[in-house]
Amino acid sequence: MQVLIDKDPESIAVDKSFVDTIELAANKMADLYDLKDSEVSITLTNNEKIHELNKQYRNIDRPTDVLSFALNEGDEPAIKGGAPVNVLGDIVISLEKAVEQSEEYGHSAKREVAFLTVHGMLHLLGYDHMQEEDRLEMRKEEDFVMGKLGILR
Repeated sequence: MQVLIDKDPESIAVDKSFVDTIELAANKMADLYDLKDSEVSITLTNNEKIHELNKQYRNIDRPTDVLSFALNEGDEPAIKGGAPVNVLGDIVISLEKAVEQSEEYGHSAKREVAFLTVHGMLHLLGYDHMQEEDRLEMRKEEDFVMGKLGILR
């Protein structure tokens, strides 16, 4: 899997351990969900920027922890001669919110960043949590992947 990681704004400090954790989580997803020939773009940002995106795309006027923008929604026909890489979409993670939540939940920031990566990847694969049944299914998948990563609650 190709994992493209960027920062927005460029001025935010990103600990290399966060990048390593994100790559590890995305690649574990690739192994578990047969996504070896796939690509995901992950942007690391702060609360201010993710707040803007959350308001613009979801009409929710507050910062959030992770946003996912899937490119493979629906039943679109395969493109003949198309790229051999399956571009899954984009994930935006607020590192600021991840650190805040890790303190609130009493676990490491590394665990929170891994969880947000897994959560975002599952959204790209079509999982959702709007209905209780869907939320439970998604939570089961999150726990499964986190267990395979060896990062438990």
